Amino acid sequence: MRQFTGFLIGAGFGLAFVLANAGPPLPFSVGVVLRVLAVAALVAVVVLAGTLSRRPAPTPTAGPGPAFRFGPFYGVVVLVEVVLILGGVQVLRLLDVAWQANIAWIALIVGLHFLPLAWYWRMRQILAAAVYISAMGVAGLVLVASGAAEWAPFVSGVLTGLGILTGILVGLVGMMRAAPAVEDPTPDTTLTP
Repeated sequence: MRQFTGFLIGAGFGLAFVLANAGPPLPFSVGVVLRVLAVAALVAVVVLAGTLSRRPAPTPTAGPGPAFRFGPFYGVVVLVEVVLILGGVQVLRLLDVAWQANIAWIALIVGLHFLPLAWYWRMRQILAAAVYISAMGVAGLVLVASGAAEWAPFVSGVLTGLGILTGILVGLVGMMRAAPAVEDPTPDTTLTP
């Protein structure tokens, strides 16, 4: 299950983005549906990761594979991410910018932190997450600057979270199709006439 830690962390953050931001100006019922979908997506991620962790790894292809690992470099990237998030929120507060800009700023920095990780882990597919999440952050900042701050939590929060969860699910389903199935070790004891 350790190899799926990144997926689980990402799914947790995706869920948090949706749960925290699926409120007004969205109608209450839409917010509830989005939150339920996000929880269901997290459950699906956990189930898929658990299922995949019991399957044998696919045969490696030629060339070096991804080096998905947590270590000092990862720790430095996360530390810089936290400093940029907290520092940026303080600057936005000092500039008296609408509070919704905080959500957009967080999405932007979360997206950008995937750039060095994609290089470090040699995983180009993470670049799609970096671009998508960063774009949602920028879109939220544009909304705040243009006077439509109330929609920034939906764009930079809900759409970011749903995008993260969807991307992880698509990735895990692809891995499920590529991984060989585990054979049932129990013998078939049914009698056929």
